[in-house]
Amino acid sequence: MLKNRFKSILALVICAGLISCTTGNDSNNSVTLVDRIPTEYTNQFYVSNRAPLAPSALIKLPVGSVKPEGFLKEYLIRQKNGLTGNLGEISAWLQKDNNAWLSKDGTGEWGWEEVPYWLKGYANIGYIMNDQRMIDESMIWLEAVLTSQRENGDFGPKLMDGDHPDFWAKMIMLYCLQSYYEYSQDERVIALMTNYFKYELTVPDDEFLEGYWQRLRGGDNLHSVLWLYNRTGDDFLLELAEKIHQNTSDWAGRDLPIDQVRNYYEVRDGGEVPDWYRDQVDWHNVNHAQAFREPAQYYLLTKNEKDLQATYENFKIIREHFGQVPGGMFGSDENARPGYADPRQGVETCGMVEQMNSDEHLLRITGDPFWADHAEEVAFNTYPAAVMPDFKSLHYITSPNMAVLDAENHSPGIANSGPFLMMNPFSSRCCQHNHAQGWPYFIENLWMATPDNGVVAAMYGASKVTVKVGDGIEVNIEETTHYPFDEEIKFTLNTEKAVEFPLYLRIPAWAKGASITVNGEVVKDNISGIGYAKISRTWINGDQVALTLPMEIQTKIWEKNSNSLSVSRGPLTYSLKIREKYFKKDSDQTAIWDSKWQKGVDTKKWPSWEIHPVTDWNYSLVVDENDPASSFEVMKGHWPKSDFPFSLEEVPIKIVAKARQIPEWQLDQYGLVGELKDLPKTSDQPVVDVTLVPMGAARLRITAFPQLLHSNN
Repeated sequence: MLKNRFKSILALVICAGLISCTTGNDSNNSVTLVDRIPTEYTNQFYVSNRAPLAPSALIKLPVGSVKPEGFLKEYLIRQKNGLTGNLGEISAWLQKDNNAWLSKDGTGEWGWEEVPYWLKGYANIGYIMNDQRMIDESMIWLEAVLTSQRENGDFGPKLMDGDHPDFWAKMIMLYCLQSYYEYSQDERVIALMTNYFKYELTVPDDEFLEGYWQRLRGGDNLHSVLWLYNRTGDDFLLELAEKIHQNTSDWAGRDLPIDQVRNYYEVRDGGEVPDWYRDQVDWHNVNHAQAFREPAQYYLLTKNEKDLQATYENFKIIREHFGQVPGGMFGSDENARPGYADPRQGVETCGMVEQMNSDEHLLRITGDPFWADHAEEVAFNTYPAAVMPDFKSLHYITSPNMAVLDAENHSPGIANSGPFLMMNPFSSRCCQHNHAQGWPYFIENLWMATPDNGVVAAMYGASKVTVKVGDGIEVNIEETTHYPFDEEIKFTLNTEKAVEFPLYLRIPAWAKGASITVNGEVVKDNISGIGYAKISRTWINGDQVALTLPMEIQTKIWEKNSNSLSVSRGPLTYSLKIREKYFKKDSDQTAIWDSKWQKGVDTKKWPSWEIHPVTDWNYSLVVDENDPASSFEVMKGHWPKSDFPFSLEEVPIKIVAKARQIPEWQLDQYGLVGELKDLPKTSDQPVVDVTLVPMGAARLRITAFPQLLHSNN
């Protein structure tokens, strides 16, 4: 009796972490599958939604809580050494002399969106990487903002949109201030935002959010107001939230009068504006990617499911008409045009990173893993190829099908007139600065706190997270993986003493037959379907979890886009490998008209690049219709020593496929890949082997393949 009692006491001591233990309580693992993480609790350690707001579904951890490893860390290093880290020395908008963002009285030049666009990503890279030089540089701008508030509560540059105050650029700077507060807990941020929002409340409605950009993007202002409300509980902020929504464009509107559709538009061949075009208040690619979420943000205030549903409908509507393409985005170029929806149409780099940001917002608002799946789809497939591997130049428009990147004008094939396809460090001043947020924001949202004092691996990537869980114990979890290229994701927990909490793992919609082990013991297998696996357990130091997500080859037919075909494996979509030849160009000779750089900058140190194909690109894949996966062979290689898998030279996985060439498929009169609708349905060319590579590694690529009749013969 005494002997058994001693064993029980010893077990309790071990589980309390007073003696190291490696066996844990594997036999007591509880694993359940849930569609959503329950919200009836409130997280005790991280700021969640206050009443009367809808409860937080997932809770963002403070910036710096998640540290990247692997290629995610390499991305931030390349951003630091590339354009993002050096824009302060080359971009005219970031020059400090006479800069309105550094002015005490709000006057000066360079006072619009470019500074906060850049700082939004630059500062967060500094916080995440503990880079003191970047943090110090960020503080020059942040200190200027924090000391710029005027008696009426306004701050920063005195901006006007016509005859009305311009609030847009300050919406972006509020993001920068929120990240800085998460990093520093500097109470000056709370004071500035409180006084600024009191000022916004005094602005008459007929002067508030008037104009194009700010009226459409009021959801960003709304986000910051609710962020502050959750920290102060000031009731006036709820009144302001309502005011912002009422003065923001109607993103829930359907069958709108055509004069309320805000963007520039044209219809191909002078046709009629289709009725469905009036179901969105704006079709500008960045506006949509950024602002389609506003009804869901307003839902936090109203708790009206119709508001939440409007955001889902917005996402669906633009993809129904312009998004029948692989890679997660849509073919609008700058403004979506009825009649132009071929896979050669593209999206701005700004649109990509804003879509990722919206997905991350919506994941936190709804807890719906769909938004995590989509953020990964854009991040791993569309976004990487918009930027050169060294992160020193980028282009404005990126398409699923693009066979040449040059300095020519491709309008009206694409909506933009000018050299918008070539890789240029100075062109496209919005994307030049705004692309900086893409990877740091993605990294920050890999892990989130849950309402029940647990933690969720919301999106996957090699990383380390520090988070308080259970009864307040701080744990460190290391995620080791080459995902999205590999199927296995490993987690190692480090904790000073035993702690009970739920660990949630997202199960992507594409996953079939996933399995989970804890300390080598299979605790759940044959998991399929979107949702989360909840592992409830008392965790001890050294516990290990492994999630295996089998990646099967899948094909998709895009019926509304000439029955084109795309190929994916897990979260990665694959493109035809086209050998690339690079031609260096002088940036000051090939940049678009509004490019500006600081006086004395040696533009030869920042060249532009044209990329031309060396091999044929005009292929259709030959696929067995009865067993599509059997038509492909996966070839796995070594992980690159550079830790950077998004280049043709170092990509660690390829797929071999059969294909036929279509000789009639050539560049058209606009210098773009010919449209699929114009192609013949047969080819007498021989069947040959071709190589497919992950879409994100292919700066030239064919990703939506035309279908031939009897192509499997």
